[in-house]
Amino acid sequence: MLPGSPMQDLKKKIESRQANVVVIGLGYVGLPLAVEKGNVGFHVTGIEKSEERVNLVNSGKSYIPDVEEEELRKLVEQGRLSATYSFDCLDGADVMIICVPTPLTITRDPDISQIVAVISQIADHLHRGQLLTLESTTYPGTTQEVILPRLLSKGFKVGEDFFLAYSPERVDPGNKRFKTKNISKVVGGVTPACLDVACHFYAQAIKEVVPVSSPAAAEMIKVFENTYRAVNIALANELMFICDRMGLDVWEIVDAASTKPFGFQTFYPGPGVGGHCIPVDPFYLTWKVREYDFYSNLIELAIQINIKASYFVAEKVRYALDQTKKSICDARVLVLGAAYKKDVNDSRESPAVKIMSILASGGAKVVYHDPYIPTVELSPNHILKSVDLTAKEIARSDCVVIATDHSCFDYEMILRHAQILVDTRNATGKTPEGRAKVIKI
Repeated sequence: MLPGSPMQDLKKKIESRQANVVVIGLGYVGLPLAVEKGNVGFHVTGIEKSEERVNLVNSGKSYIPDVEEEELRKLVEQGRLSATYSFDCLDGADVMIICVPTPLTITRDPDISQIVAVISQIADHLHRGQLLTLESTTYPGTTQEVILPRLLSKGFKVGEDFFLAYSPERVDPGNKRFKTKNISKVVGGVTPACLDVACHFYAQAIKEVVPVSSPAAAEMIKVFENTYRAVNIALANELMFICDRMGLDVWEIVDAASTKPFGFQTFYPGPGVGGHCIPVDPFYLTWKVREYDFYSNLIELAIQINIKASYFVAEKVRYALDQTKKSICDARVLVLGAAYKKDVNDSRESPAVKIMSILASGGAKVVYHDPYIPTVELSPNHILKSVDLTAKEIARSDCVVIATDHSCFDYEMILRHAQILVDTRNATGKTPEGRAKVIKI
């Protein structure tokens, strides 16, 4: 490392907290990361296309449950964190972090269009001495095959003039124990110098940094972690199907198995999988490996089983209605929870929403309640608004479905007033019985 080289100058800026950090995308990943960087002394600018989010951040108001509003407000008041819609701030950026969504297309292929759009903007502002890291989930090879060529076209040398790395996000929304700062950070650099600079940057705010051999290795680690969870959840869901046929309580089976002190990690069945990782990441992996004339039968089967779980729940609702001599065609079904997991305000890929769509397509009058999700779009012409959870609302519903087990739900009250209830989360397992007949999956 030569004196006065871009690498040396950037590392000094990082150490002295003089480096200007730009986080592109202020969602579940970007905003917590921006706050952590601000907390250790960096000046952070967030680029966000949502006007509402920009205004909220600049007002010190948090829209992410994992970000404390008081913490955000202090950083904004101190001038260490701000948000903008413009990419012009990249001219003064030393570190750029991409945290934009990477969803699936309607045919369940990877959609990295937002990454590509951001890279086009970055390329226009690229200058010597900058570090760029990608945190968005993607398929192995994206950083070197998609991002790097677009930056090299500007005539700069990677590892000398600028530095490029991939470091996957590992955010678990709603987790009170593990936050951005105490979740180990995997980092893969395009060159040894890129890895050095990127690890140096992340180590300023994160407890443990784990360097790996390349961006592709880091990308593979990310999709493997969530594919691992998807496969094991699929196993639990298949066990649910089997126990249903055999007349066994799947929750009893899993809870008892979880007492084994070795060789077993607990995964629970449910109505499907949701969120921005587990339902998506396996598709990124299976899509990419086809390029190598390989088909992952196990992973693709797990995907199918987890999708099947939502249809299984819908069939349980039909069965529940049959018990009260009701047809799905004229039944009022109240779904409790629209978020993909408890106590979060995120409905992306939510199995609860999938179940609502299935029931609605079968002719049911579907209503839902979720204090975190004010509206749900079943289709462009079918948008639902969350109803108040009252005894009257519960009692007039032909069937109540617990799709997401939010902590704030009064399960005793629900059991007292429901006619019949389908519990997909074992939320009523330890609740005193009410008048409702409970069908568990």
